[in-house]
Amino acid sequence: MTTVLLVRHGLTAMTGPVLAGWTPDLHLDDRGRKQAEAVAARIAALPLAAAVSSPLDRCQETATAVVDAQHATGRPLELATDDRLGECRYGDWTGKELKVLAKDPLWKVVQAHPSAVVFPGPEGEALRDTQARAVAAIRDWDARIGAEHGPDAVWLACSHGDVIKALLADALGMHLDLFQRIVVDPCSVSVVRYTDTRPFVLRSNDTGGDLAQFAPPKRRRRARSSDAVVGGGAGA
Repeated sequence: MTTVLLVRHGLTAMTGPVLAGWTPDLHLDDRGRKQAEAVAARIAALPLAAAVSSPLDRCQETATAVVDAQHATGRPLELATDDRLGECRYGDWTGKELKVLAKDPLWKVVQAHPSAVVFPGPEGEALRDTQARAVAAIRDWDARIGAEHGPDAVWLACSHGDVIKALLADALGMHLDLFQRIVVDPCSVSVVRYTDTRPFVLRSNDTGGDLAQFAPPKRRRRARSSDAVVGGGAGA
């Protein structure tokens, strides 16, 4: 029963025109570094209990900016790495321009029936397997952090666009075939609170809002309910 901030990495030279996947030595560009600094400044209002990142450089650099901002406020925090938060393994599609890939017959399947997609080549991964490993990672860390820091803990998971879309689809109870309806921009923050019986998606693809409302209470509150608010409630 913790709250996780799902942060996508900042821009790289490949982001947008090229499917980067697990391309090695791909770092944030100047735009991406500014984005990482900006999201780190926003998150600095929250005392993070933990920070976990994909092993890929662009996520490591984004998450490190967040950790450094926590250090600047006097909060010691170590960055953990979990391969399960890594990008989908796009196999033979890795490093190719999206405009070229859009002509591949598999593209239509990716768009309309992603749960059936297995990317080509010996390194290709099924999107359903990407979702399964990422959800397992978040659930594992959620349980570990909740046990150590309590149900009000807030933590960071830095990952990739398709991975975060798959995580949000799971949290929303959506079939993976609908996950293309979700948008996750570079250095956006999506917020999910996990409870015993269901997750609550508190924010999605936020690129500029105030995050202070997600700070743990100064006094330990009673156990958070897993019940949804009937009628929508009055907000945080």
